[in-house]
Amino acid sequence: MELATIIASVQGMTAIAAALLIGLAALGTAVGFGLLGGKFLEGVARQPELSSMLMTKMFLVAALVDAFAAISIAMGLYLFFASNPFLSAALKAAGSLAVGS
Repeated sequence: MELATIIASVQGMTAIAAALLIGLAALGTAVGFGLLGGKFLEGVARQPELSSMLMTKMFLVAALVDAFAAISIAMGLYLFFASNPFLSAALKAAGSLAVGS
């Protein structure tokens, strides 16, 4: 395999992985917030006197759900813009294949 083909393949797969990481994190967060808000409204409708306690717990869980998305987005952006760790490993492997031939 040519060196340019290896580089293009690794960078392309890294871009796909980062896009999936960001997209699935956003999708999971949207579903999580939808379920969280629905259950909160359901709980307040059943027992309105507990609304302040339920709201506090809802915001705590919302922060945890949002933290998961923020970590996934940060990792995806790291794969996009930082030096690619997969590329250096692939180039090292390609170099050892070329020396062995």
